[in-house]
Amino acid sequence: MMTSLFSAVSGMNANGTSLSVIGDNIANMNTVGFKSSRVAFGDVLSQSVTGASGSSQIGRGVLVESVSPLFTQGSFETSASGLDLAVDGEGFFMVSDGAARFYTRAGEFSLDKNGNVVNPDGLVVQGYLADATGNITGSTGDIQVATRQSQANVTSSADITLNLDATAAIIPAAGPGSFTLDGNGDLTNNDPANFNFSTSINVFDSQGGGHPVTAYFVKTAANTWTVHYVQANPGAGQPLLDVGQQVLTFNANGSLVADNSGVPINFNFGAAVVTPQPINFRYGVGTADASTQFASDNAVMKLGQNGYSSGSLKSMSISQDGLITGVFTNGQTRSIGQVALARFASPSGLNKLGRNLFGESFASGQPVVGQAGTSGLGKVLSNSLELSNVDLAEEFVKMITAQRGFQANSRVITTTDNMMQELVNLIR
Repeated sequence: MMTSLFSAVSGMNANGTSLSVIGDNIANMNTVGFKSSRVAFGDVLSQSVTGASGSSQIGRGVLVESVSPLFTQGSFETSASGLDLAVDGEGFFMVSDGAARFYTRAGEFSLDKNGNVVNPDGLVVQGYLADATGNITGSTGDIQVATRQSQANVTSSADITLNLDATAAIIPAAGPGSFTLDGNGDLTNNDPANFNFSTSINVFDSQGGGHPVTAYFVKTAANTWTVHYVQANPGAGQPLLDVGQQVLTFNANGSLVADNSGVPINFNFGAAVVTPQPINFRYGVGTADASTQFASDNAVMKLGQNGYSSGSLKSMSISQDGLITGVFTNGQTRSIGQVALARFASPSGLNKLGRNLFGESFASGQPVVGQAGTSGLGKVLSNSLELSNVDLAEEFVKMITAQRGFQANSRVITTTDNMMQELVNLIR
């Protein structure tokens, strides 16, 4: 009879624990990335009772075997922030306080004052680092983005596609460096008698400074044009310099057959930068974008060069494989890092540390770290948050069951007490 009292007490304790877990689940139904837990019960070792019919076993109550998290996928919520991330599939984000590494499914990330990608507690998101040229390295560390810069790139080549008017008049060629300049250093006030057509292109020096270069096209013979490249004079004297010439040769069909693009034009943009700066001007010989000489107006169809100034980070995007691509103020894009994910052989064995964090344990095994979408890891969704996986209806049903279990065990204690009272009253 006394055993029933202790069995009922164990039942009340177990159902009380179950109610605590249910209450925690319900309390976190709106917590981003929260994983609900469930209680596993087990019966206590039975005692053997020997009777006329042989040995029998009587249970001695119930115990809580484990409280384990459920890592089922939660629903996704769209967010306006590109740093709000969610894992679609298996895996955890990795965050660090500098000394230890933690794991989480909550992807509410933002930037701190140092430009690190952090969670609401200031722990820095871990991932694969990128070098200065945007190549992802194999080492992992703190993802840092805000201070990234796009380095300047010196102009080494320029591509020009145009049509030169085949009916243009022939102008006697000027020698190297002697293209006609007036007393002010201007090309005779841009007198069309000295050239047939001109266009300008902006090129960049070794420090990213922009410099306008004007190309003057002079028809020197039938199907032959000489291009004069004129820049601002970085030193004293006349403000413009004719720094070099290039000959374009066309055939009778107006197709470009030679442009001497293998010989660079050397520019001088001052003593503070790399000097001389050679630039190859290409007019598309042998390509679909080749320049032409047809009997129609002079016109530029394509004008470009491979240099650019330095730039600071303007915006960024994160792909499904976790790659962070930065868009810079100079128009360039470059990889600046890649969010890494970790998975465990037994995620239910992780230690819950609070604040949506989990810690590695012996039961969970060591983490397998990799890129999203590889090695069984899920995809990274930007502008998304994974919601709690708590099923409110299911929790209410469990709560009712636990409440009734607690009440039933209480009734066992009351009934046993009444029976003991009747036993005591036998001596009266």
